[in-house]
Amino acid sequence: MGRITQIELDDRNLPPPTPEIQQERKVAIFDLLEENVFSVAKVQGTEVSDGPYHLDLSIREKRLIFDIALDTSEKVAEFHLSLSPFKQVVKDYWAICESYYDAVKNMPPSQIETIDMARRGIHNEGAQILAERLQGKAEVDHDTARRLFTLICVLHFGA
Repeated sequence: MGRITQIELDDRNLPPPTPEIQQERKVAIFDLLEENVFSVAKVQGTEVSDGPYHLDLSIREKRLIFDIALDTSEKVAEFHLSLSPFKQVVKDYWAICESYYDAVKNMPPSQIETIDMARRGIHNEGAQILAERLQGKAEVDHDTARRLFTLICVLHFGA
């Protein structure tokens, strides 16, 4: 299995992120680069390098764009995913994150833990949708899908 060694988010046309969104982005990128499993799927017997990969993520025309290259800058693949399957789970994720950020400031640990469990559940749901949408295009493990889903949320928030 390959791995991602560099990731860029194209957020040029998005509003400036809130501090919470900026933090989510930093943590997801850090965790993703520390440990991930990512490889481009072979299509009809074609040879595809096992990486390491550079991934550029962007949203254009209501599509999520994965632009993948090797360390040598040689383009390996580009695929576009509809944002429609992510719309509700991203909305739910940001709603529960808002509740979580508020809870951390005002609620006892038991209530924070309950909200955090719900947040993790929605996050897992988003990661599962992403893994399904990537089938036949790229292979990822669960943790990589979770981190990529966080980055999709960050991009989707401003889109």
